[in-house]
Amino acid sequence: MAAAGLCLLLASTGCGGPSGADSAKADVQHLLDRRSTALLGHDETTYAVTGTRTDYTRLRALPLASWTYRVTAVRDTAAGATADADLSYRVAGYDTAPVDARRTLTLGRTADGKWYVSADRPAEEAGQQLWDQGPVTVVQGAHSLVLGTGRTTGELRAYAGLADRAVPAVSRAWGTDWSRRVVVLVPRSLDDMAGLLGSPAANYRGIAAVTTGEVGGSGQAPADRVVVNPDAYAALGDLGKQVVLTHETTHVATRAHTTAATPLWLSEGYADWIGYLGTGRTPTEAAPELTRSVQDGRAPAALPADKDFGFTSDPTKLAQAYESGWLACRMIADQWGTARLGAFYRAVGAHAQRAGAVEDALKKTLGTTQEAFTAQWQAYVRAQLG
Repeated sequence: MAAAGLCLLLASTGCGGPSGADSAKADVQHLLDRRSTALLGHDETTYAVTGTRTDYTRLRALPLASWTYRVTAVRDTAAGATADADLSYRVAGYDTAPVDARRTLTLGRTADGKWYVSADRPAEEAGQQLWDQGPVTVVQGAHSLVLGTGRTTGELRAYAGLADRAVPAVSRAWGTDWSRRVVVLVPRSLDDMAGLLGSPAANYRGIAAVTTGEVGGSGQAPADRVVVNPDAYAALGDLGKQVVLTHETTHVATRAHTTAATPLWLSEGYADWIGYLGTGRTPTEAAPELTRSVQDGRAPAALPADKDFGFTSDPTKLAQAYESGWLACRMIADQWGTARLGAFYRAVGAHAQRAGAVEDALKKTLGTTQEAFTAQWQAYVRAQLG
């Protein structure tokens, strides 16, 4: 009897069953599991039983390989409850690892006490997903998947054409040890682009596109996305648009070999190097800001630091940083060969830390030192742009 009495005494603190909070969490998890299964099975009727159909309408064109929630907390409210959840999903044929997103769900109860979802939105300080901005239109290319909101199918097909040319161009230079597929997101505006990236729009004004998830090295690259700034992209000519998509596709290809040890002059310079391959653009045409600086007697004294690539930097200095990195990679390709350039990139990324990574890779793959390489690059810049 004593043991039984003890169990009764402790029941409210966990002996004999789950707490009310745990029970609510389990119930909401079951609801979201059912909702996910309905979405993947294109079962709109069952999806509607679990709550609002807005997300279903916006998502139904997206080819999903997986879609799961993991409930982390449930909080009571006057109208029902809110739940925090980690969403993981994969796009079929493109994502080798899931996209992760933190979500906040608003929940209500039916008359018979069952939970339903009345809203599903990004968690506080988390970026939006494309479907948060409206119905998603999907265009499938030969090597690309283009997802857009507020865009016509014809507009998205144009992006797919550029991406389909970018993928084989990148493979010819980098190799084929990557997925050889790219996912491009085309939102309505700069503000919507910033919403996807969870940062102020001012950070991306004048930036035509960015690639998410560039730093890695785990051996399994996460799901990268090329996110377009339609305002800046529309201002480019046909060649500029192709260079941008090829540049960003290079980031996708090199993702698993781009780590915290990789300086931005190398990752951005290499992406520009592939972007400009075969375009016929001369150094003075491709590097106008650095050309002006060199011809004014202000040749760079050192390769650009990571801080020089900040999107909020002075536009002229930002352009010069990209142009400097491009010329450094172009010089390696010219003087050591394209295979050595790729080997150098991989060697830097394979280093355990930033300190010594470039120096070690210069010695092992190019047979030179940091000091000699910098002096050689300075002379190359002057020769090409002076």
